Amino acid sequence: MATLRYFDGVNFARRATAPAQLSAALADVICPPSTVFGAFHEYAGPKSITVWPFNGHEGGAIEDELAAVAFLQRTLG
Repeated sequence: MATLRYFDGVNFARRATAPAQLSAALADVICPPSTVFGAFHEYAGPKSITVWPFNGHEGGAIEDELAAVAFLQRTLG
C-alpha cells in the first residue's frame, strides 16, 4: 500500500489519446477533485468534464451514467 501512493492518474493521462469524459464531485473525500482536475488538464486526448459542486463520491449518480451513455453514442457513432 505504501507504494501505491506514488501512482497518480496524472502520470498516465499524458499518454492517453482516447476520447474521455470525466466528472469531479467537489465534496468527494475519497477521490479528491484536485486529482481529477490534475488528470483532466494533463489528458492528451479529446476530453470533457462535469463538475458536481455539492456531491460526494457518488458524483452525478444516474446523471453521470446517462451522460456516459450519450458520450459513447456520440464518440462511437
